[in-house]
Amino acid sequence: MPILLLGNKDIDLISGKRNITIRRRWKQPLYPGDHLYCYWNILSKEREKLFEAEVTHVDILTFEDVIQDHELAAKLGYKSTKELEKDLRKTYPNNTKNKDEFQVFQFKKLHVSQWEGSAINQKNIIIKKADVLFEMGKYKQSSICYKVALEYDHDDVQLLNRIGDNLSRLGQFGDAIKHYKKAIKIEPNNEYLYNNIAIAYLNKREPDKALKVNNKALHVNPENTTVLYWRGLIYEMLNDFEKALICFNKVLEIDDTDPDVWNEKGTVLNMLGKSEEALAAYDKSIELCLDDTDDSNTWASKGNTLLGLQRYDEAIECYNHALKVDTNNAIILNNKGVAYMELGDFRDAIECFTKVLVMYPDNPDAQVLQEVCLENL
Repeated sequence: MPILLLGNKDIDLISGKRNITIRRRWKQPLYPGDHLYCYWNILSKEREKLFEAEVTHVDILTFEDVIQDHELAAKLGYKSTKELEKDLRKTYPNNTKNKDEFQVFQFKKLHVSQWEGSAINQKNIIIKKADVLFEMGKYKQSSICYKVALEYDHDDVQLLNRIGDNLSRLGQFGDAIKHYKKAIKIEPNNEYLYNNIAIAYLNKREPDKALKVNNKALHVNPENTTVLYWRGLIYEMLNDFEKALICFNKVLEIDDTDPDVWNEKGTVLNMLGKSEEALAAYDKSIELCLDDTDDSNTWASKGNTLLGLQRYDEAIECYNHALKVDTNNAIILNNKGVAYMELGDFRDAIECFTKVLVMYPDNPDAQVLQEVCLENL
């Protein structure tokens, strides 16, 4: 039984948008009518059958002929013959001499009733692979797979939501909202779907619309901490820091163990001029993040607050903590340089601004601040 292994680049074969592919000529070449077992080898240790297919047409071509055929390259999904040649040389490094043979074949997917092998739950397998692609950050491919899975059940709320999540990460917020709304028609009392729409509007820089949708989510469940947290962020974008603080305090009344909420509370307290309270909130966030060494944001925020309070040595210490994780953050380096300037330590300040300018030569803040330091040496 011929086996066809499909990878990430074969998403359009899996989705059915394309039914022609190319492989090195096998010892037993394919013929029309041959049955294919099609597997996805996205993980080397895990190969699961996606579907079975029947070969409908086969051409045997030399490598030389393949890389000169512009029409074939387009049919195979490549932008040019050069792209096709590069991919084949990478995939088959020992089989790209001019006379080496390749088989270009077309196939059609078979209904499960026509399979020769055991039946499988295609939807679940495709979802599983889509989940893996999502975790890998391949949101476009993941979205395509979720849409293929959706063909098996157009009313699957979870799939509609996942497609929306992928589209949001691709910056396609309008399309994401459409999928979330389709899901809401099926589950009108799902506060998480309303909240996802609100987040999409927030990312579109439309906080007023985000707030209206967040109201609907809150109406479904006024104690949902996720909804309340995002409500606070929406009020932040609307510059209504008093209401934002009410939201974060409400979350902390229900669950006071989320460092992100404490961090945001510190931010709004800072905006309200309550610096000492903000520092206490940042400290709580840092305490909860002791096992999470990747949290540079809270350290930087605390440093900024201390900078505003003219506690420069403490600010520098916080910036150092943040830079251990986010080494090349220009904003943190600039602020650290300012703290050194305020202490009259112009050489260390120059070192900070120089690091910024090495990475970003046109950074205007670093340019001006470095010149000020040089004048004071």
